[in-house]
Formats: sequence, structure tokens, C-alpha cells
Amino acid sequence: MDLGKWLLTPGERGNPATRLDERRGDGLAWSTGNEVRPLVHGAEYFGELLAAIRGQRAGDLLLFTDWRGDPDEPLGGPGTEIGTVLCDAARRGVVVKGLVWRSHWDRLSFSERENAHLGEEIEDAGGECLLDMRVRAGGSHHQKFVVLRHPGRPERDVAFVGGIDLCHSRHDDARHGGDPKAQPFAAAYGPTPPWHDLQIAVRGPAVGDVEATFRERWQDPSPLSRSLPGRLRQVARRQDTRADPLPGQLPDPQPRGRSAVQVLRTYPRLRHGYPFAPEGERSIARAYGKALARARSLIYLEDQYLWNEEVCAGFARALADHQDLRMIAVVPPVPDQDGRLSQPLNEIGRIRAVEMLRRAGGDRFALYSAENHAGTPVYVHAKVCVIDDVWAAVGSDNFNLRSWTHDSELACAVVDDTLDPREPRDPGGLGDGARAYARELRLRLAREHLDRSGEAGDDDLCAPRTAFDAFARSAAALDAWHRGGRRGPRPPGRLRPCAPPEMSPVVAAVMGVGARILADPDGRPRAMRRAGTF
Repeated sequence: MDLGKWLLTPGERGNPATRLDERRGDGLAWSTGNEVRPLVHGAEYFGELLAAIRGQRAGDLLLFTDWRGDPDEPLGGPGTEIGTVLCDAARRGVVVKGLVWRSHWDRLSFSERENAHLGEEIEDAGGECLLDMRVRAGGSHHQKFVVLRHPGRPERDVAFVGGIDLCHSRHDDARHGGDPKAQPFAAAYGPTPPWHDLQIAVRGPAVGDVEATFRERWQDPSPLSRSLPGRLRQVARRQDTRADPLPGQLPDPQPRGRSAVQVLRTYPRLRHGYPFAPEGERSIARAYGKALARARSLIYLEDQYLWNEEVCAGFARALADHQDLRMIAVVPPVPDQDGRLSQPLNEIGRIRAVEMLRRAGGDRFALYSAENHAGTPVYVHAKVCVIDDVWAAVGSDNFNLRSWTHDSELACAVVDDTLDPREPRDPGGLGDGARAYARELRLRLAREHLDRSGEAGDDDLCAPRTAFDAFARSAAALDAWHRGGRRGPRPPGRLRPCAPPEMSPVVAAVMGVGARILADPDGRPRAMRRAGTF
């Protein structure tokens, strides 16, 4: 298989300043020989992360980035709080380094106090955690990954990449009872919002690429805050503002799997830019553009937002160009914020995106939301896309302009070398075959949503058309049961058809302007904005 048909080549990343595509010296913009495992939901991820950190010893390296960190969030039972686990690692000699977004003010429903508290605990224990505000106005560092390296024990090296923060509300499992430690949320989701999320565990040479992303940010000599008030606040609070040197980067781990992994990022264009991305980087957007051009049978995605016509244009174009192509999207039924202004600001982007996708695909496009067995809506926070059971991407990025241009993001695109033997063996019809990792990831998520207990009886889910129909039948049956007053046994399945709310043209116009400024800003250079390219 020619991986260059699915993955970005070095020149296609659009960021010649990064060393990411040149560091291995093989001329490839991806690594091969990786093992990639999906960790569905916070409980599975947190359990594996806890075991991996507890297995580290003096001289090992722990690097992490986060959007929000709550030091009292347990990874397991009592005594496994994130702050406790990271501090224990630092005290036993593990080199702990963190980059956490400083955040906007708590009075605006952000997490400035929590992130500062986590950083203070780690610093007191001998580690180093910097509060990073090197972002555009109104922007954030949204990358969520952990890298664990082990000198002399490279077989233990691992990178965890995805959408799960080390914070409240994330510790849920497939039963979706929610995290007892919940952050403030829209009332529709109840006191402990059910939370659907995804992280991947990567082992093999790609660990070095994720680590290189951390090092580029850590070694940025720019001040951690781009504003004078922010710098004064750092001084007043005696915060660490200078990154200490890191140990030299170890050789990449040896191959141990069959997957090619490409590390993709978003960085905005800043007036005084990042040295590793002076004009920004939009390789996540570019990777989707390239992969969608090969979509022929089924696009499956889960996302927190699914906003913005420019972001969804590639999906719409694929649906319009290929009449056998279908698209399934699983999203939250309502935004996480239900304020009088914040809710419509969040809704307008989805309204316009879904209208575009329905015009392009008609009844070949389906939008669903999820609920648990008690009927409580599930907040879908996962950021995952599978195309034709060949290409799969998991990361911190949502399908909106903010994630593709304005904030910092990190994702991994994966193409497995192992062919899946189940029919259809080549769903896209381009000779690429169905790949084991992408197909199994899609099927695992489908089993949860449809209440399938195991691999037995998956035949209808392998084929794109019958999988699309299986989702539709399950969601229609559950919706009919609700409309009928919930009489009789609850049908299997957790999905319901999702219809964005109606909004008057006047309100939509006003909210559209507000969304572009506040909720979904554009971080591209002006020439790129005018051209409508990434």
C-alpha cells in the first residue's frame, strides 16, 4: 500500500520550521512499526496511565500537556489522585515536566485556579509544571497527551494521545453513570454528566514524534504569557516562568507493531510566532482534506461539536461526489453550556454545518446523539474519525475552525499494515483493503452504541451500507419507545436521531457573528482566510 495516498508527505504539512518530518532521516513524514490501542473512556485510560506511571523509577521521564488539570481527580481508588500520583513520581526521581494551559479567568467558567494548583503541587514535589499562555487572544492550549520514557527499558515507552483531560468529569466507563467529581455543566446532563471519550496508547517509534512535539513547545524561549498583565500576575504569584533544560531525547523505541502513525498538529499564526511554527501549522486540517478525497464507502465520526461550514466542506464535497458514500456522526444532543447567550453561540455552528451535510448527502448523512440506559444524555467528548476502515484519526481536535486553526491541538492518524479478513475486504474499492485497526476501532464504538455484547454477529456492522442501516433502525426504535411513553421493554441501543434546533434568520445572523469572534475564531493568516485554504 502506498501510504502517501492517505498520509501527508513532508511538504504537505505546510510547516517547514518543524523538525518533526526530518528527525528520523528516512524522508517519511510518519513512522511505521507502531502498536496502537484505543482506550475507550476515562476509566480505561486512567487505569492504564496509573499503572504506567507507577512503573516508572528514578531517571525515567514523564512529559504531559493538558487543557485542564484537577489535582484531586482520582485515576483509580483513594490515593490515586492525579496530583498525588505525579508528585509521588517526582519524589522518587522521575523527571516530571508538564505544560498546562494557564486558562482564562474562573469567573468566565474556565479553570485558572485548578490548573495553577496542579502546577504548584508538582513544583513542590520536585517536578516542573509551567502554565503556558502562549496563544492567540481568546485561544487555548488544547493538546492532551502524556509521554513516558524509560532509559534502559525502551520496551516500556508509551505515548497516550487523545481527547481526555486529567480533570473532573472524565472518569466514566461504558455504563455512563458519570464521574462523581463533576465540573459545572448544562442541566440536561444531570449532576454527574455521562461522558463518552477516547484516548490511544501508542508504542513504537511514534513515541519519539509525540515527545518531539512536547520538546518544541518546552524549548520555546518566548515568555509564557503574551500580555503584560499576565506576566505581572505570574510574578505576583511567584509562578515558575522559566523552563529548565530537559534530558537529551533518547533514540526512538524499536518497532513493535504493524501501524503507520502520523503525528498531526494545529498551531495558530501569532504576531510573534512559535519558532517551530512561525506561520502556524494546520496539518490536522490538511490531513482530513487528503483522507476525505479518498472516501468512497463510509465516514464514521464522533465529535463534541461538528461546527462550521468551512470545516465540513470536505465532508460535504465527498458526499456530493460519491453517491455510494455514507456518513455517520455521533455528537452531544445539546451544548455543555446552557446560558442564554452561550447555548445559541454553540448551536449556530452545528446548525449550519448539518444543513450543508444534509444538502450534500441527503439521507446518506445521519446525525445521532447518545444516552445511557436511564435515558440521561451522554456528552460525547471523543474526537475520532474512521474513513473506509482504512484511515483513523484520534486526537484533541474537534471539527470546528477553532481546533483546525486557532488553538494548539495534537492528533494521530493511523493506517494499519494488517488487512482485516472480514467482508467487505475492500469497502472503498480503491485497492486499499479494510485495515484491522481502523475497522476494529469503528466496530468497538458501534457495539457500545448499539448494545452489542461482543464480536459475534458483527457481519452487518462490517459492511458500510448495512452498518448505516443498523444505526438507523436502532435509533428509530429507541426514539419510538420514548415517544410512546417508554412502555414495554427498552429497545437495545443508546442512540437517538439528533436534530439541531431551529433558529430564526435574524438570531442566526447575530449568533453567527458572535460565534466567529468568541466561540469559533479563525487563526489562519489573512491570505489563507481569503483563499479559504488551510
